[in-house]
Amino acid sequence: MGLRTFVGGVHPAPSKGRTGDSPVVTAPLPQKVVIPLAQGGAPCDPLVKVGDKVQVGQKIGESQAFVSAPVHASISGNVTAIEPVACPNGRTSLAVVIESDGNDIWLNTTGGSSLDAMSPADIKGLVREAGLVGMGGAMFPTHVKISPPPGKSFDAVIINGAECEPYLTCDQRLLVEETESIVLGLKAWLKVTGAKKGYIGIEDNKREAIAAIKAAVTEEKDIEVVPLMTKFPQGSEKQLIASILGREVPSGGLPVDAGALVQNVGTTYALSQAITAGKPLVERVVTVTGTPLKKPLNIRTRIGTLFSDLLSFCELDGEIGKLISGGPMMGIAQTRADVPVLKGTSGILVLSPQEARPLPERACIRCGRCVDACPIGLIPTLLDQYCRHEMWEQATQGHVADCIECGSCAYVCPSKRHLVPALRLGKAEVMAQRRRKK
Repeated sequence: MGLRTFVGGVHPAPSKGRTGDSPVVTAPLPQKVVIPLAQGGAPCDPLVKVGDKVQVGQKIGESQAFVSAPVHASISGNVTAIEPVACPNGRTSLAVVIESDGNDIWLNTTGGSSLDAMSPADIKGLVREAGLVGMGGAMFPTHVKISPPPGKSFDAVIINGAECEPYLTCDQRLLVEETESIVLGLKAWLKVTGAKKGYIGIEDNKREAIAAIKAAVTEEKDIEVVPLMTKFPQGSEKQLIASILGREVPSGGLPVDAGALVQNVGTTYALSQAITAGKPLVERVVTVTGTPLKKPLNIRTRIGTLFSDLLSFCELDGEIGKLISGGPMMGIAQTRADVPVLKGTSGILVLSPQEARPLPERACIRCGRCVDACPIGLIPTLLDQYCRHEMWEQATQGHVADCIECGSCAYVCPSKRHLVPALRLGKAEVMAQRRRKK
């Protein structure tokens, strides 16, 4: 039987060689962190004020909204400012700025627990209190994700170990180095959802990770490791569900409509740390890589650490042509390096001027390559025209709202059409129109 996969997609160069085999290293304690209060759902209100002393793990932001996740101090020290800051996701958020006292004092917690001693309600409560969100980039609050609407349920949990985005290897290293924690986290997802079967999907170019996880689950009858074809965007939720379960998420639907819960490797590891050590989400592993860096690394760093600090740690030695939060396919270009690591920051990519040189956009030649590449089955060339000419009704009928903004269409386009920005604009407008009609 061949490797499981989905229809469409592309095969960009993996470019993971410089960090794929590099064990995770811990960054020095930052002198300052900038912690945005909007890191998943509704923005939090600050629970501290300028001049307050805080400890690691102390809750510094909270919201009464259901679709929101609290934020915690990632270093101990003094609150020096509460001010709007630019974030790497392109948004502006009120943030708590903390200057380190150099002591790294942790807030006294109740300590760890045992998964066996926890009820599903206990796990769900811990997920929220620990501030867990989707750590692959979207940062959707995890306690909401594991709370299906009435009439819906999960029968399968999938751990997304595909990590199909070029250059990024942080999930790969967690699968290799924190295997037991990942398995524990998956068991917790199964317990909290009541799902009967767990899957860990890993692209077949990550052989060390596949071997490590397989060895850890040999006695687990309800957990299956699924090697997947190396193809982008294999790690997209809908494509992962199609590849592993053979199910299709309906247009406009969510994974729960296919009975599946998909969780990121980093989020799963964070859950295991919350269970066993009582730790809220205050740090994460980030891949910092690119040709202008002397020492590209997978770095365990505190939330709120500035990109510039991590670039210095990796010995930036060359001109930056483009700085990207995330990877080259779905990442967001940055105009400055003094932005903070968020809960959803999986990578920091530095491209040289030669690698980042812009290519001229030309007229569409109607070759159809974008149609073949689209993993959702859309017709990007038509949607591009609809969106550029503000033909919103036609864009709606063409299902622009189902676009996952993966960039596969733009990657294969010989005319270098700026397809993703056009479709993103159209998607935003169509969804805004839907909200206005409600």
